[in-house]
Amino acid sequence: MADVAVLGGGAWGTALAQMLASDGRDVTLWALEPEVVAEINADHRNTPFLPDAELAPTIRATGDLADVADAQVVLAVVPAQHLRSVLKEMPDFAGDLVICAKGIEQSTGALMSDAAHDACPKASLAALSGPTFAHEVAAGLPAAVTLACEAGENQWERLSAVIARPTFRPYYSDDLIGAEIGGAVKNVLAIACGVVDGLALGQNARNALITRGFAEMTRFGTSRGASFDTMAGLCGLGDLVLTCSSTSSRNFSLGKAIGEGQSAADLMANRQTVAEGAHTAPVLQRLARAEGIDMPIVDAVVALLDGARAADVADGLLSRPLTTERRDA
Repeated sequence: MADVAVLGGGAWGTALAQMLASDGRDVTLWALEPEVVAEINADHRNTPFLPDAELAPTIRATGDLADVADAQVVLAVVPAQHLRSVLKEMPDFAGDLVICAKGIEQSTGALMSDAAHDACPKASLAALSGPTFAHEVAAGLPAAVTLACEAGENQWERLSAVIARPTFRPYYSDDLIGAEIGGAVKNVLAIACGVVDGLALGQNARNALITRGFAEMTRFGTSRGASFDTMAGLCGLGDLVLTCSSTSSRNFSLGKAIGEGQSAADLMANRQTVAEGAHTAPVLQRLARAEGIDMPIVDAVVALLDGARAADVADGLLSRPLTTERRDA
């Protein structure tokens, strides 16, 4: 049994397994799809989700959660809305559980750490988040991430020894909430930036949206107890800039298609991969409104996902009253 396992055989889970196996380590990769399990084990490929990567032979795929439940370290990379249900199948897991899913649970408003606590109460939790595209990490290109550890520096030392590689550099944080909120909110903002691109509104508009989106992220995060330093770090501003700037981002691509006139409902129904921001946006809006936090860009994304015309939503943002440039404005 490998001492490290990855839950989730999508692009990001497969890329993390490839990174972990880059030094010859045995890695167990759990995937939901039987055809993905079979192809990884037979051909060292994951054609549906990471087609260009030739996977390390020390990665062993499985469809049985029992094969990962005894690992010392598990990276949980299943879609955010399914994290709780998957982890419930391994309730006695007592090792380090590193949350790599980015989102807020729609049904409860819970952060991923809260859902994981409920499902695996014996686990020691951490969160890995930052500006990363799966295909680059799988190819061994340099990347830096935040590794936020609930149990502090002892857990960091234990996990960094497992996760760090010459081209994959984790930075320590003890702000689990901040790391999670940064990853969740940036997905929603990336949809908005994609819409700007789809509408051909230009680089000025996109970068203004990133900046004001960062203010929204910070307002929400600090209201929940997150540190401003976390919001301004790799898992906040860093991830925001990356995912708001490239069609390699699933959320940006979704927004771009909406901006070009396609139906949000049709796009979501036809996507093989998950754009987490579309699931997070409505619950984020609900939580922000309940706490009196102004998040107009998030409101705009929810309207777009509900079928509003992209041009009308953009006009609405541009016609907002003028105000001061502060994080709380």
